Amino acid sequence: MGKKTKKQKFKVEENETIHDCLTRIDNEGYRPVKRFEKPIFQETDEGMEPVKQEIIFEAVKKEEA
Repeated sequence: MGKKTKKQKFKVEENETIHDCLTRIDNEGYRPVKRFEKPIFQETDEGMEPVKQEIIFEAVKKEEA
């Protein structure tokens, strides 16, 4: 059996910059390996409209990277 990696997801919080999130990831002993962006939609009279972008980083423990 192969070695399992400990993956963790980190979301860029509402009042946080991407740099702040990356610093938080580093401080917790992780290294980002993937970045996901997901649009957040709001229903309007014309249909669904994007209102913001949610950014999530997938990270692994530094010693396992």
